[in-house]
Amino acid sequence: ALCVAYSGQCLTSEALGGRSANRGECAQACRMPYELLANGRPVDLGDRRYLLSPQDLAGLEVIPALASAGVASLKIEGRLKSAEYVASITRVYRQAIDRLAPAADSTPTDPGTVDRSAIQYELEMAFSRGLYSGWLEGVDNQRLVHARFGKKRGAFLGTVVRIDRDEVLVRPEGACKAGDGVVFDAGKPDQPEEGGRLFQVRAPRRTGDPLVLTFLEGAVDFRRIRPGDRVWKTSDPDLERNLRQTYAGDIPRVAQPIEMEVHGRRGEPLTLVARDAAGHLAHVTSSMPLAPAETRPLEEARLRDQLGRLGGTPFRLGALRSDLEPGVILPVSELNRLRRAAVEELLRQRAQPHRWTVRDTADERATHSIQSGTTRAAPPADLQWVALVRTLPQLEALAGCAVPTVYCEFEDPKRYRDAVRWVREHTSMQILLAPPRITKPGEEWILAQVESAQPDGFLVRNYDHLERWRGRHCVGDFSLNVANPLTAAHFVEQYGLERVTASYDLNAEQLEALLAATPRGRLEVTLHQHIPMFHMEHCVFCAFLSQGKDFRDCGRPCDSQVVHLRDRVGAHHPIKADAGCRNTVFNARAQTGADHALRLRDAGADRFRIEFLDETPEMVPRLIEGYRRLLHGEVTAESLWREFRLVNQIGVTRGQLSKATGSDLGVDRWTDTRAYRAAW
Repeated sequence: ALCVAYSGQCLTSEALGGRSANRGECAQACRMPYELLANGRPVDLGDRRYLLSPQDLAGLEVIPALASAGVASLKIEGRLKSAEYVASITRVYRQAIDRLAPAADSTPTDPGTVDRSAIQYELEMAFSRGLYSGWLEGVDNQRLVHARFGKKRGAFLGTVVRIDRDEVLVRPEGACKAGDGVVFDAGKPDQPEEGGRLFQVRAPRRTGDPLVLTFLEGAVDFRRIRPGDRVWKTSDPDLERNLRQTYAGDIPRVAQPIEMEVHGRRGEPLTLVARDAAGHLAHVTSSMPLAPAETRPLEEARLRDQLGRLGGTPFRLGALRSDLEPGVILPVSELNRLRRAAVEELLRQRAQPHRWTVRDTADERATHSIQSGTTRAAPPADLQWVALVRTLPQLEALAGCAVPTVYCEFEDPKRYRDAVRWVREHTSMQILLAPPRITKPGEEWILAQVESAQPDGFLVRNYDHLERWRGRHCVGDFSLNVANPLTAAHFVEQYGLERVTASYDLNAEQLEALLAATPRGRLEVTLHQHIPMFHMEHCVFCAFLSQGKDFRDCGRPCDSQVVHLRDRVGAHHPIKADAGCRNTVFNARAQTGADHALRLRDAGADRFRIEFLDETPEMVPRLIEGYRRLLHGEVTAESLWREFRLVNQIGVTRGQLSKATGSDLGVDRWTDTRAYRAAW
């Protein structure tokens, strides 16, 4: 299952439902239907509504190219998949690798003899939202997301031609048989769909004739099936049975070697020590002493024969070392008991959770940072404000706002020169420039362009930025995912950052704890912003407002179109493109920390950020002044909420700053949230 967002850069589940994808709790909002709005008008995309749901990654065809490039290991993911999925997918890729690099004693498979249609079918039946090589063959925004569904389909069977009472006639594009499961796709996969198991299949008599499908009486509501519906095969019991046979039974397919040692002297018990590759150790002792052997003493060959009888276990006997006194014997039944006891003990240990050990070689500076941050002085009298703007008019609106530092995050880095020039001519502010969040090989020109504007510093967002501007005036952005004091200490002390921005995954209580454990002045807290939910290589502008594959042939609709995604509850989420053509989907409503601002200030926060997205220049000074008055006790959070809602007409949410149980789920506090909760 291919994530549409960059790893560690998806805040959607957190923003909409209080579930952090960065902490393994993704709610898969990318698999939901969305409507595309361009310049305020819906774009007619037909049945394409799953605009952020990529097809499943299938890299089978590019394995030879990966091997030639020097790739030595392949990863297969199967989150929440069935055992049959694991058996099927690993088998298919194992066979592909074997064909690529056959063993020395085998004959390479002729690629021409491989049944590619059968392989494709098995991949589709294992689990498929559609199969594509993803980014492995470069950017192709027309193929990554087909947008017609966001859940498992299987193999395409054909299209409904007509319905004859209790029979469905299908124009076939795939094979099926009695017992297979099918679903009828009317282009609305978010609604209940008709489907069931086939009772009988009548093959076409002549080329061009339809396939006739029948079901058990009452199994399918034929009134809900229409000509033109797509038909997908979702289950193949024969294939599933064959897959289960590859791993069913008591005998494991790949036995792991274990080492054994035997020790003992005449008149003493025999000791058997068994050790597996993971370091688990079994130590068992015989219940009777070793006796003099009249015939067939316990020599190594006999020990290996008895102790190597490990059938039905996950093990096979590897190295065997005997330290027995010569000429001793033990009953075979006792040797067998010792072997079974040793295996049982190894299995018991292997079933236990791994016990991690924290080494005592932690960075002393990080330890010192935690300790030195535990005692707080009184809240500072003069709090530092930072504004992040995304347009020149917003920047110009900061004149007279008494903001000492401004960050600029423009889509076009060529405008940064104008921004720096204006700031230096009209204000005393420091100006830091933000490069795109992701830097790929070959995109160093973007960093050079940002650098050429000669700002006072940089808002760094990844390790390329950290390395390029090490020793310069830099602040770490939220994308560095600073969620604990060790991470904060690492970036500040190892890279010389002035401060770092607290992760947007943290709620107010977690922010307080982080502030308490971090020296004052190291953390910046964002108090107002539109949460950047998805940050992705997938370009919605290119995919759905052009016929192009990428920036070279898309015609750049991002330059002329203001685009939003409308979700199932009517929220309009803005989409912005950056200089690398990557898209960010922002939450429709701004998140405010007004309710928690005083607590965060008292916990030691002395750097607060206010971010602007599509707010008008008139809103800029109002918001800054509103938060300034709040932190100086001149207004209440409640009055600020109402001002944002009724005066500025932007609407706000508490977002993830509140506990998950109290989150507004992206809806302002005066809106009924029942529909939103039900939808998500």
